[in-house]
Amino acid sequence: MEFDDAVRQIAEKIDELKDSIQTEEATKTAFIMPFIGRVLGYDVFDPNEVIPEFTADVGVKRGEKVDYALVLNGDVQILIECKKVGAALSLENASQLYRYFACTGARIGVLTNGQRWNFYMDLDEPNRMDSKPFLVLDLLDIDKTILPELKKLTKPSFDLDSIASSAEELKYVGALKRAIGDEFADPTDEFVRLMASHVYEGVFRQNVMAKFRPLVEKALKRYLADQVNERLATALGADDIKVGEPEQDDTEADENESASDDDGLVTTEDEIAAYRIVKAIACALVDPARITMRDAKSYCAIFLDDNNRKPVLRLLFNSRQKHLLLFNEGKKGDKVSIDGLNDIYAHSESIRSEVAYLIDGDRQ
Repeated sequence: MEFDDAVRQIAEKIDELKDSIQTEEATKTAFIMPFIGRVLGYDVFDPNEVIPEFTADVGVKRGEKVDYALVLNGDVQILIECKKVGAALSLENASQLYRYFACTGARIGVLTNGQRWNFYMDLDEPNRMDSKPFLVLDLLDIDKTILPELKKLTKPSFDLDSIASSAEELKYVGALKRAIGDEFADPTDEFVRLMASHVYEGVFRQNVMAKFRPLVEKALKRYLADQVNERLATALGADDIKVGEPEQDDTEADENESASDDDGLVTTEDEIAAYRIVKAIACALVDPARITMRDAKSYCAIFLDDNNRKPVLRLLFNSRQKHLLLFNEGKKGDKVSIDGLNDIYAHSESIRSEVAYLIDGDRQ
């Protein structure tokens, strides 16, 4: 199984089952062991590779155990401490991982609740695990930029020197990204004061703070929206929209539809915007450049790879009431009405399902 596919499958399983998991042991069975096996590439049934309940005597602490030790070339390389899914991850609640890191040859410590995986090294002091992770993976909010670094931690690609050389930058850039995200979500007083100081020269009293907090929040959201829209306009632009009736074969041609020329055909702003939304939905599975649209008089058809045999959906926007024609494994499915373009997001699962079906068809 491909690395990215393995990560995606574990993430889907967590999303489906996390609310029904009640214990740490169930978390290990449902999420953590599959991650160790499918993503990290270790044989969870081979005690020479994966040692459960790993024990090492640490000073006066005798018989303490770490949940898993991963062994490569006869040496313990990674220690993993587990918590129940949904539990907060704090080193204060995993002190044995901290102590074991100092008395074994492992250079990687992991604290996980199945959904979130915190990876630690000894960047600040040799043989002393850092208090902050150098890599954080949330399987329900995957930062795809860190997946190449995660792959370096897998058994087939394990490269400690490469990991160590990039770990410090990962640690601080990752922490800064999370801090920036926190500020966007809920700006701190310090951040509000910093931003306001660029435009306000008076004394910054509490009433000024109350005035500027909603303004800073609004400015942050507008800036982020502008950046997203600019990226979409560039990356998901209308350059790949074709005009003219899509080529059809007998299996997909409607009885009441026939080819026509493109005289007078206009691709509307709503059609372009809807197309970009579909691209954004599909980009979780496929390069957005592979999602294309051909405009016609009766509908706009959205395809994978500009192939009329790979329809993702159709936009039926020519009447007062807008509709989507969804597909189910290549066959026409439901015709659903939408009140506005944002309603397309309600059908994200169906759209991604069809894209996944078309991708799987390419692999076969």
